[in-house]
Amino acid sequence: MSEAWIIDGVRSPRGKGKPGKGGLAHIHPQRIMAQVLQALEKKVGFDPNDVDDIVAGCAAGSGDHANDIARMAALDAGWPETASGVTLNRFCGSGQQAVSFAAMGILAGHQDLVVGGGVESMSRYSPTHAHGFHANNEHLFEKHPQVPQGISADLIATLEGFSREDCDGYAVRSQERAQAAIADGRFANSVVPIHNDDGSLALDHDEHPRPGTTLDMLGGLPASFEKLGTAVMKGYEKSFDDYCKDVYPQLDKVEHVHHAGNSSGVVDGASAILLASPDYAKAHGLTPRARIVMTATAGTEPVIMLTAPCPAAKQCLDRAKMSWDDIDLFEINEAFASVVLKFLKDSQVDPDKVNVNGGAIALGHPIGGTGPMLIQTVLDEMERQDKQTGLVAMCTGGGMGTATILERI
Repeated sequence: MSEAWIIDGVRSPRGKGKPGKGGLAHIHPQRIMAQVLQALEKKVGFDPNDVDDIVAGCAAGSGDHANDIARMAALDAGWPETASGVTLNRFCGSGQQAVSFAAMGILAGHQDLVVGGGVESMSRYSPTHAHGFHANNEHLFEKHPQVPQGISADLIATLEGFSREDCDGYAVRSQERAQAAIADGRFANSVVPIHNDDGSLALDHDEHPRPGTTLDMLGGLPASFEKLGTAVMKGYEKSFDDYCKDVYPQLDKVEHVHHAGNSSGVVDGASAILLASPDYAKAHGLTPRARIVMTATAGTEPVIMLTAPCPAAKQCLDRAKMSWDDIDLFEINEAFASVVLKFLKDSQVDPDKVNVNGGAIALGHPIGGTGPMLIQTVLDEMERQDKQTGLVAMCTGGGMGTATILERI
């Protein structure tokens, strides 16, 4: 049976995603991704002439992220003109999907050496003409009145009974775990510095963590999505909260419990993973770190939107003929605190196996760049703890989830 091997991976630091404030905000996202590709080549020592394709996730797809950023980054990196690239969008799961597609090409026997990665410079986000997830398609909105994701996260908390204190408690744990991981150097194997065009250092560490975060500090933050949820926005007939109640009539109201402290951080960053067929790796002296055991995607109700990590993970496990107990470590993207709390409630896995080095609440979530970062994080931790299996799952816009199972070699 064919296999897809993970040879190695690297990622940029996560820079604050605010113009003029983040360490990567002034660097074009093509340049960030290009430097990650160069660092991957240097770390592994492979020949980029042999790369069959570069598959990259990017959710923006416009402005500075436009025009197939995977191909443009490869050209900017100085890789040979034969190195093709393709960019895909599965919202927050884009980068994880890129790694899955890279693995699929190898598993199908169509390719031997593929880079799967992702990039997003959230500091360069700007309003678009598209009106919500339905992108001005009112026919779709009548069928599925999708609301902003923060309101979906609040909807999950309301339906599941997760309190503001529950969400804040989870956020504090994420910060504490991230600080312990940083102090212990657990991200050092994967993080590579990003430089300015003159060669000077731009950023070599994650900027978003907030050391010393406490429940009292988070308790003083206003709910971020309450005004957005209760107001009737231009172009809509009713409030987003009312659209939620139309879909979930058992609700009297949506409890708004999320804020900047218990939601994923807005950051810039890029990541890349090199995957190879066993034949290619053996022929070229590349030592694998892990194999891709299985991947899966799942769809759930699109207004609540963010509940698919557990269904995707379960589908992945079922296809691999594995159970929750077969997984040693989990990375569940911390898009919002309620997303991970929902996963923990539904899966009943041990919380001490989940996001042991913190997650996006502390470290940030560079959308298309996050999935490969999570894969690298769980693989590094599997090696540190001498564990064998890991599972990564993410929620995405439109009510979808992505999942990947890894096994060390």
